[in-house]
Amino acid sequence: MGAKNLIKSLIDQKKITRYRFWQDTGLSRATAYRLCDDPSYIPTGDVIEKICRTYGWQPGDFIIYEPDEP
Repeated sequence: MGAKNLIKSLIDQKKITRYRFWQDTGLSRATAYRLCDDPSYIPTGDVIEKICRTYGWQPGDFIIYEPDEP
């Protein structure tokens, strides 16, 4: 699989809607919704910084690496 984002599961746990995530972070709507809908989408440094600043999360809280099966 490689790297993936866990934004959808994090915002679900915290009862944050996709819309609220978009509004809170100030990201473009397309980027915010893509992060929620596409776990293979890895954000750029600027996007990571906005998410971390908004919610106090660390990048490792929402980006993980899963090696491919041998």
